[in-house]
Amino acid sequence: MTGDLIQFALMGKYIGAGLATMGLGGAGIGVGTIAGNFLSGALRNPSAAPGQMANLFVGIAFAEALGIFSFLIALLLMFAV
Repeated sequence: MTGDLIQFALMGKYIGAGLATMGLGGAGIGVGTIAGNFLSGALRNPSAAPGQMANLFVGIAFAEALGIFSFLIALLLMFAV
């Protein structure tokens, strides 16, 4: 009986960690959207593109940070006692 409860808890932990990694897909979609919109704007107005490069990197960094946070949560769920 106790072994079944332990297996059930492990199963829940792994399912939760898998669900937490869905944020990595969201980060990938966010970075693609940011880069695609920047490229579209740069092709429309090439002279303004260098001035917006810092905004591009800040947006990518924020999107990637959310992905890294979701990965951290998944690791905590898998390896926390």
